[in-house]
Order: sequence, then C-alpha cells, then structure tokens
Amino acid sequence: MIGVQTTIELLGIGVFALTGALVAARKAMDPFGFVLLGTVTGVGGGTLRDLLIGATPITWLHEPTAVLICVAVSIAAFFTAHHFEQASRARLLLWADAVGLALFAVNGTARGLGAGVPAFSAVLLGIMTATFGGIIRDVMAGEVPLVLRRDIYVTAALAGAVVFALTVAVVPPPIPSIFGFGVAFGTRALAIRHSLTLPQYGGRRDE
Repeated sequence: MIGVQTTIELLGIGVFALTGALVAARKAMDPFGFVLLGTVTGVGGGTLRDLLIGATPITWLHEPTAVLICVAVSIAAFFTAHHFEQASRARLLLWADAVGLALFAVNGTARGLGAGVPAFSAVLLGIMTATFGGIIRDVMAGEVPLVLRRDIYVTAALAGAVVFALTVAVVPPPIPSIFGFGVAFGTRALAIRHSLTLPQYGGRRDE
C-alpha cells in the first residue's frame, strides 16, 4: 500500500511537471524542452531535499516512477497545450503551481521530520522542496523566479509547513497533511485571487 507521503510526493511531482511543461509551451519549445523543463521542475525540490538530509539513493534514482510521471505529463502537455488559449494556460500555470507548492511544503517537512532533523529545519526543508523546482524552471526559461517577486509564495509554503510541523505530533494522519496543504494552498489561492503581494522596498534604488 502506498503511504500518504509517497502519494503526496507523486502528486506534487506530476503537478510541478505540468507547470514546467506549460512554461515550455509559452516558450514554444520542442518535445525535449517540454520533458526537460517538466522533469527538472518535478524532481528538483525533492532532489535538493534528499541531498540535504543525506538520503541515499536519491528518491527518483531509486524509484524511476517519478521521472516517468514527469515525462508522461510533459509529452501529454506538448500535444494538448495548444488547445487552450495563452491566457488560460497562464491561469492554469498559476493554479497548478499553487497546488504543487502546497503538496511539496507538506511532503518536504514530513521527510525532514522523518529523517530526524529538528522541526525548524524540517520547515525549511519543506519550503525548499516546495520552491526549488520552480526556481530551476524559471531560471532555465529565462524568467524571474516567483520567489524573487512580490508574490505571496514562500510565505504560503512557510505557513503550510509550520501547520504540518505543529500538528503532526498530536493529530493522527492524514489530518496534518490535509491541514498543511489547506493552509499553504489557501494562502496562495487568496494571493492569486485578490492580487495580494508583499510590501516592496521603498528606498531609492542605486542607479
């Protein structure tokens, strides 16, 4: 039977792979570009997490299902993305990214706690797991990563990771995962729906 965290991780990988493929569609890439962006986005955050906690072997090297999911999602997007208008693809990218962010915030935190790291460090692992794949995606596509914009993005991952870390010891599974996901996704969803952003630095920029 597949565990809760494994299910969450595979779902997150698939959703983040879709966001990578949607960016590839926006950049009019070939099938290889779709697969490349989809795969690095899908497994990037988990790879960093595994390296930091010393997990051997890296999850996707041990279980190739993750990469196969990325490839399948990316190829499917290559043949279907053109059926949607560019504006629709942009909205789908935002919402899919929000889902992936929430899933990986919970999963990364859970994996950190499972590896025996302190709760504070586990929360940081959750944030990195949730954001690193998107950073790779945006950098490779020549765009400013979402984490460097004013969007409420890392804050959403932080909120979900903290809620999961606070509840996992006192509430039976899968309730902590549901709570953590709900808080992370809900925070990000509110930011998207109402165009909420963090304050911008008000000092004079150096010329």
